[in-house]
Amino acid sequence: MSGVRATSSVVLCLLSAAFGAAQESISRSQAPPPVAGPAAALRDALSAACLHDEVAFKKFLTARNTESFSRLTVAARTELMKRFVLLSDPGKPKITANAVGRPIVSCETSYGTAEIQIGGPDTRDAVAFLPVDLREASDPEAGAAHHILFGMVRENGEWKVLSIGLLLLDLPSLEVEWDRAEISTSEQQALASLNKVVAAIEGYRKTYSRLPESLEKLGASRKGAPTPEAAGLLDVDLAAGKKDGYSFRYVIVGANDVGAPAQYELSATPSIYGRTGKISYFRDSSGGTHAGDHQGAIGNLNDPKVN
Repeated sequence: MSGVRATSSVVLCLLSAAFGAAQESISRSQAPPPVAGPAAALRDALSAACLHDEVAFKKFLTARNTESFSRLTVAARTELMKRFVLLSDPGKPKITANAVGRPIVSCETSYGTAEIQIGGPDTRDAVAFLPVDLREASDPEAGAAHHILFGMVRENGEWKVLSIGLLLLDLPSLEVEWDRAEISTSEQQALASLNKVVAAIEGYRKTYSRLPESLEKLGASRKGAPTPEAAGLLDVDLAAGKKDGYSFRYVIVGANDVGAPAQYELSATPSIYGRTGKISYFRDSSGGTHAGDHQGAIGNLNDPKVN
């Protein structure tokens, strides 16, 4: 009897193993296929656009567009990524799949979540077109989804974004147009930032009875209350002397920096002339602000005054 029981146990083990292998085989056959090719590339491009991750995003641009993307201002690069997901703020991407394995990218921001469903690609040699449905996932009553057809092209063995809807993604053709649109805004922001720096310097002088040795002293303290070394009067960018495509320079005029008689000069110049701005701003030691085109060089008190 013991031999029969042993034989029965062996048979049961073999049947169990066979049944498990069969179940595993069935599960594999029913599992959605892995996402690859143009769908995977578009999925990852949309995830990078959601994050506003420039480094990851430009990997999915053609060589021609990558060069132009690198030359765009930070604001223009961000604006392009926003258009891919139709969201203004950077978000947190989450990648899932539908019942047939098509990728879904959810971009979650503080004010809402966009859900982007990527359909099956229509591939012709080195070009593929993928239908995309984009909708507001956090508000089911927001209306119908946006239907967009993305074009992808295979370049050096990798899939890159070719078009959005009926528009060919041709960044070199858009560079000049975007630069012109942004220059005016950048110049206005630079003048406003210059006035903020003036207010911070005067606030520092009033509090500590002397001028700060550098713009860095006007930045925020990492811990504790404001001090003469970190007065907390300017944001991080302005305290570092760079903001919105402009560079800021602060110079104390006179033999020392102690007391009310001490004076100073300020300048704001385009970081990249012709792209982030053309006008150079200069605040003289008597408090007058001047503006002129110096091809990216520092302005002077001979420039016309800004009203």
